[in-house]
Amino acid sequence: MSVNKRLTQVYNNSPKLAFDNHSKIIIMSDCHRGDGGWADNFLNNQNLFFAALQYYYDRGFTYIELGDGDELWENRNIDSIITTHSDSFWLMSQFYRLGRFYMIYGNHDIIKRDPKYTKTKCNSFFCDSSKSVVPLFPNIKILEGLILDYINTPYDIFLTHGHQADLLNDTFWRLSRFLVRYLWKPLELIGIRNPTSASLNRNWKTKVERRLIGWSQTNNKMLITGHTHRPIMPHPGEALYFNDGSCVHPRCITGLEITNGSIALIKWATMIRPDNSLYVGREVLEGPIRILDYIEYEIRKTG
Repeated sequence: MSVNKRLTQVYNNSPKLAFDNHSKIIIMSDCHRGDGGWADNFLNNQNLFFAALQYYYDRGFTYIELGDGDELWENRNIDSIITTHSDSFWLMSQFYRLGRFYMIYGNHDIIKRDPKYTKTKCNSFFCDSSKSVVPLFPNIKILEGLILDYINTPYDIFLTHGHQADLLNDTFWRLSRFLVRYLWKPLELIGIRNPTSASLNRNWKTKVERRLIGWSQTNNKMLITGHTHRPIMPHPGEALYFNDGSCVHPRCITGLEITNGSIALIKWATMIRPDNSLYVGREVLEGPIRILDYIEYEIRKTG
């Protein structure tokens, strides 16, 4: 199946989430939460992630996790991941409890598409602070795609992880998982990077992004993905392809905020005050730009 047909298939099967100019949404992906070992790429940024989520929780945002939230290629057992990062899972469970949490699976956590797996593994967890088993994501349906339906307009935004444009990580994901789990994870521990990873290989990133951009242009749709870990925020007139980056950048995490009918690329990092004290801060890298500005430019361009 071609990349265009594959992405269209996901789009056609994706549920819709209505939003308007009063909605507040934060999209982040590629946390790759691990078990706390040397190969846990999320470990260095876990405090940034928690601080960011707390900020968005307090301000009434809906959190959409756009795939590869958990590193389930290198790790067989999500229980150890939840235990290691129980504070983050607890906060995500609070979003879910209020109906403000959507989880999309990527290639590294594709096993979550199995309802039996999520029912068994994502229903509850042991909370260290209360010393009891508490709800996590009971009855959650983990999605391959989600459509943000812009109320009172004929427009929408398609969200998916993006691995569908990467044959090795989509059709042949079991082979890729085998190589990561038994070859590249041991080599990663001694500093050798996986050359087949879209997030680490620049040429591979570019090829995947071209395919995603091609789908966006062919279908004249706004498309938001993760997967390549490279943040992308186009200007009006450029292809309607966005990428939220990742939560495993060195020293920062990135995401896309949708507020007041506009979209912005943001960064969370450890910052320094004038008195040299450290704090976790938020920085706007690009935008905010009105979503309708993108769409109206495309309408004028196509006549």
